[in-house]
Order: sequence, then C-alpha cells, then structure tokens
Amino acid sequence: MAHRSKFQQNIIKNYYDNRDAIALQRAQELVTELYLSSGKGREKHWKSLRVHLEKLGVKPTTIAHMEEKDNPELVANLITKLDKKQDG
Repeated sequence: MAHRSKFQQNIIKNYYDNRDAIALQRAQELVTELYLSSGKGREKHWKSLRVHLEKLGVKPTTIAHMEEKDNPELVANLITKLDKKQDG
C-alpha cells in the first residue's frame, strides 16, 4: 500500500467532502453543453450527465425520462432544485 503525505491525504479528504458540490457543478456545465450541442456530441453529454446525476442521487427512471424527452430545460430545473436543496 502506498503511503500518502499529509498534503495528499487532505486533498483526498477535501474531494470526498465536496463530492456532491463537484457533481452538481459539472451537471450544470453539462446542461449548458446540451443546449449548444447536437448529434453524437449531444449523446456524449447525456452519457456524462447521467453519471453525475446518479452521483447526486437522482433516480435512474427520472434520468431516463429526461434523456428520452431530450429537453435540457427539464434537467436545468432539476439541477436548480438540487442546488437549493444542497444550500438549504
């Protein structure tokens, strides 16, 4: 097993402490990308977005529904709710 310095341990700890915030921020960025993309690029963004929404605890059925509708506005509304929930 590799020994990590105190600095490395703090970086790892901070990452796991802020994992939800990181996933939320990346999901917000991907919604913007969805608005601007089409074709294969859009499929790639949906795939990545699915991963981040799952990390945030969104049900797979909800994600599948939004992906089926292919409407970034639905995702944006969900992310706004998740952001408010995380702040409050």
